[in-house]
Amino acid sequence: MTRLAGKHAFVTGGRQGIGRGIVVAFVSEGAAVTTCGRGPRPDDLPESVAWHTLDVTDAAAVAQVVQPMDILVNNAGVQVEKTVAESTDADWEAVIGPNCKGVFNICRAFIPVMEQGSIINIGSISGQVADPSMALYNASKAFVHGLTRSIAVDHGPRIRCNAICPGWINTGMLEAGFDLAKDPSAARNDAIARHPVGRFGQPEDIAAMAIWLASDEAAFASGQLFTLDGGMTAASPLNPGLF
Repeated sequence: MTRLAGKHAFVTGGRQGIGRGIVVAFVSEGAAVTTCGRGPRPDDLPESVAWHTLDVTDAAAVAQVVQPMDILVNNAGVQVEKTVAESTDADWEAVIGPNCKGVFNICRAFIPVMEQGSIINIGSISGQVADPSMALYNASKAFVHGLTRSIAVDHGPRIRCNAICPGWINTGMLEAGFDLAKDPSAARNDAIARHPVGRFGQPEDIAAMAIWLASDEAAFASGQLFTLDGGMTAASPLNPGLF
């Protein structure tokens, strides 16, 4: 399919996980894709995809890679599993830097050179309901949600801006969350049981929504938070069927 033919997309954090899923999906839909990450270009990145070694928290470095884009995806993010009382200044910088400052830097740099287009921010259900021992991550995603609405209001109709709020997606971040449990295997089984669709999400599930939001089919969608969590947050915490 070619729903994104003729469009140029910039995707942060395209090395792996959700970001890589979006990169591959955009290419399959005909987009010219540029992505970035802090390290060197991954060996398995499709040849057609341009790569920048980039720290999104560095505004000067971001300014060096800016060019007109039709689609902007802010996916790069970091997770630290700690409460407020446990979190250090270094943890603050590690999470709030890329998750908040990085998203802000990318949007501030690219919006002026986007003639018309779609910005897609990767938020999280953690910005809507708090995951235990994830204080900084929860707060950072709430920031992304608020920034998404502000961009939609301030820069429409030229730019549409939406956020995708994934639930539990099969990535390294998911496994790190289960590692916090006393019994990771039991925690995993319990988590799956809380998904009405009967499984965790895959990066491809998020990429499918990103394709739609980036396409002209979503021309009337802006300022919205799209939750993709397999129905997990739709359920009451009182679920006798689990026991």
